[in-house]
Amino acid sequence: MDFCSGRWKALSLCLVLMLVRACHPARAQTPKTYIVQMAASEMPSSFDFHHEWYASTLKSVSSSELQEAEADDPYARIVYNYETAFHGFAARLHEDEAERMAEADGVVAVLPETVLQLHTTRSPDFLGISPEISNSIWSAGLADHDVVVGVLDTGIWPESPSFSDKGLGPVPAKWKGLCQTGRGFTTANCNRKIVGARIFYSGYEASSGPINETSEFKSPRDQDGHGTHTAATAAGAPVQDANLFGYAAGVARGMAPRARVAAYKVCWAGGCFSSDILAAVDRAVADGVDVLSISLGGGASSYYRDSLSIASFGAMQRGVFVACSAGNAGPDPISLTNLSPWITTVGASTMDRDFPAMVTLGNGANITGVSLYKGRQSLSSQQQYPVVYMGGNSSIPDPRSLCLEGALQPHEVAGKIVICDRGISPRVQKGQVVKKAGGIGMILANTPANGEELVADSHLLPAVAVGQSEGISAKKYTKASPKPTATLSFGGTKLGIRPSPVVAAFSSRGPNFLTLEILKPDVIAPGVNILAAWSGAASPSSLPSDSRRVGFNILSGTSMSCPHVAGVAALIKASHPDWSPAQIKSALMTTAYVHDNTYRPLKDAATGKVSTPFEHGAGHIHPLRALNPGLVYDIGQGDYLEFLCTQNLTPMQLKAFTKNSNMTCKHTFGSPGDLNYPAISAVFTDQPSAALTLHRTVTNVGPPSSTYHAKVTQFKGADIVVEPSTLHFTSTNQKLTYKVTMKTKAAQKSPEFGALSWSDGVHIVRSPLILTWLPPM
Repeated sequence: MDFCSGRWKALSLCLVLMLVRACHPARAQTPKTYIVQMAASEMPSSFDFHHEWYASTLKSVSSSELQEAEADDPYARIVYNYETAFHGFAARLHEDEAERMAEADGVVAVLPETVLQLHTTRSPDFLGISPEISNSIWSAGLADHDVVVGVLDTGIWPESPSFSDKGLGPVPAKWKGLCQTGRGFTTANCNRKIVGARIFYSGYEASSGPINETSEFKSPRDQDGHGTHTAATAAGAPVQDANLFGYAAGVARGMAPRARVAAYKVCWAGGCFSSDILAAVDRAVADGVDVLSISLGGGASSYYRDSLSIASFGAMQRGVFVACSAGNAGPDPISLTNLSPWITTVGASTMDRDFPAMVTLGNGANITGVSLYKGRQSLSSQQQYPVVYMGGNSSIPDPRSLCLEGALQPHEVAGKIVICDRGISPRVQKGQVVKKAGGIGMILANTPANGEELVADSHLLPAVAVGQSEGISAKKYTKASPKPTATLSFGGTKLGIRPSPVVAAFSSRGPNFLTLEILKPDVIAPGVNILAAWSGAASPSSLPSDSRRVGFNILSGTSMSCPHVAGVAALIKASHPDWSPAQIKSALMTTAYVHDNTYRPLKDAATGKVSTPFEHGAGHIHPLRALNPGLVYDIGQGDYLEFLCTQNLTPMQLKAFTKNSNMTCKHTFGSPGDLNYPAISAVFTDQPSAALTLHRTVTNVGPPSSTYHAKVTQFKGADIVVEPSTLHFTSTNQKLTYKVTMKTKAAQKSPEFGALSWSDGVHIVRSPLILTWLPPM
């Protein structure tokens, strides 16, 4: 309830507060960082350079209250100038200045600084990329194209063997990047593998103050581990005998082990600031990256108000493929970030590898869970230990049941195994709280938000993570037994887990609330329990109290699935140097699979039920098929602009993408669904619904002479007609168009899911097909 709409007493207080505010005007606000997008084509002829125009524009809106020196030198207030993927600047502005800036000539948009967060082996083999296949792809492509993967993250740990340049040729001649130096990082830390390393911190420091250089590396060196992990996942060199405390032992290598890496450090102790991220994308495109991996995200906003969306559009214009993580806000629906159609949005899935652990209760019941524990402290599997759950029967969160800092008392838990509910605090930190209070072990129980999905961690004491239902059973036992006991045991690494893959419960879900006609996420890829290189400055648990150091770590999150797709995109780019970002994305989507290794439809870990395209997108990536997809759906800059014209943008908002004031809408799309997207999502807005027709154009990238036949799912709610139902190609790169007409026969209360596939007997080009009937207003 609104404070001022409450009872009379509250209303009286509101009136008093209003009077006080009226009598005492607010003090001048502290300036904040704003990103100002400019229409580059509108620069007056009186200026020779864009940065001069930007400074003049800033000076024209400066507040009279500013100190003279600051007002006279607008350059001192400019944080960044952007000139490649994005045109404009970032500057420190008062709120009234930002309002005036929005009205200034040549200004397209004024966006407030936002803080994004990190979305935090066996995966190459699971994806079918053996060393022989990877090397053959690369040797065929290297003569024409040397691929550079840019990673926006927390930096890189160059000493990791994953970044060895053994066997690599000279740095590509096209490369314009550099190796930025700083504390703990010299030019010698770059090589033929790490071809570039830069840092971006001006936006962070403008908002949060100077970086503490004694506790944090103000250089490309990675103190967190996340950036090293994602870079190695995308393009790490093969490393023999990689493991974490003996778990997941084997050869660790990235998806594209012969690709080059450029690290762009944009994340610091206090987060990842949008002005820094924008500067990094702008610089990476100018440096000459082919692929960008961005495992970051914040709240979703309109396309024209999302700086990463606008910058990624600029990258796409330069031929750069951009992969972004979908977010870890699942299993809630409509929880996705990075929704733009020119971005490849990646959800997370499991692999067929697990780290089983067992809880044996005093009543003889065995509960299966997972763990990466490997420490000196151990519990005998032949002995039972007291077990306790400090929560009650209430559904209200209890700090003791959550094992929050300071919530456990030694006299209650000392010498016992403690059951802790997931939530609020980091999983490993809960074990630290138990250990600090004298507990000897932990059973980490999932809540409804996590369902039965199991994520393994390198715990600081013997600990096993269990699913929601098993957790409930263990809690009931502790409450029912007068002297409950348990023991924990650990089973190492197990392969061949069935079913797999499964959509991760934490993976953010659709639908795409900005545009229902654009399916998101696009694909899923391995993102649970991924082994990759790690920073030598960070513990495997990332807790300050953890003194352990490792060369490799196991992490989960869409942060891990994103670089899988970026690395596979690099493989495709090496094999097909002339393909556009949209063609690469199409190849990934139309060859993705939607059945697990038991030949049943993919499941959702959150529910145990069959997942839908709102969870898995087009499906799970299949790299080998993506290298030879048969047909692709290409999308150019003009097509994306026509799509944006269907989004009710004003001419000024559209300039955020056109950057050229002469470009206008041609209105060639009947609806957003006419964008030549590899997925087809039809939205019926009227009841009763008229027939809906969407158009698609496919490009033949297979044999010159090919004939494809259409096959479409039968729907309850509509009749589907594909015209023509047969496509005859006579040459490579030939384009043919078809239309899909959907006529409602029985409107459904919830979306219906199916597929449209084209096959020539060798290739199957599959597009998800989603039908949604909006309720009458």
